[in-house]
Amino acid sequence: MSHLHPLPSFSGKHRVAWAASLCCLALLTGCATNRTKVLGPQENFSSVATYSRLFDAAPAQTCEAARRALLSQGYIIETSRPDLIEGKKNFQPNGDTHLQMLIRVVCVPEGNNGAVSLGFVTAVQDSYTLKKINNSASLGVGGVGSVSLPFTSGGESLVKVGSQTISSDSFYESFFDLVKRYLLDGTPPDS
Repeated sequence: MSHLHPLPSFSGKHRVAWAASLCCLALLTGCATNRTKVLGPQENFSSVATYSRLFDAAPAQTCEAARRALLSQGYIIETSRPDLIEGKKNFQPNGDTHLQMLIRVVCVPEGNNGAVSLGFVTAVQDSYTLKKINNSASLGVGGVGSVSLPFTSGGESLVKVGSQTISSDSFYESFFDLVKRYLLDGTPPDS
């Protein structure tokens, strides 16, 4: 048989203090159990072939082939240097979703003679959704203050809802194949 202890009987000030102590304890317990979830590292550095390839060409030739590969797929080139190419393309899979892909290619020499280069490619896809925004008009009237009018106007805005680095081997493999095809054309880089 268990023994239950009766609640202490307090009077006046002591009852208020006891109730306040219980409230504080409940709040502290809630704070202790409602902590933000800590996420561990999302990277394990295991893939060495997904984002890079060796090319039998100088870095400037590799980046030029990458620029042409991106242009051939409808990308807008935002940065074009002998060692760096950045291209951006927009997609709209449906009326409320908008995707934006940014592909960055970095070309560095591999070895001493400069005839071989290493191309590093990273693609980041940002996701946006269409959100409706309601605006109400307010009017400042001297002496009275602010008066809110019943006129409302609605608008729509794209709100970023996610960003992800593409990690698909087949995605990068198809890009590297296209770069190799432009390198085989033998087009020299622009001067």
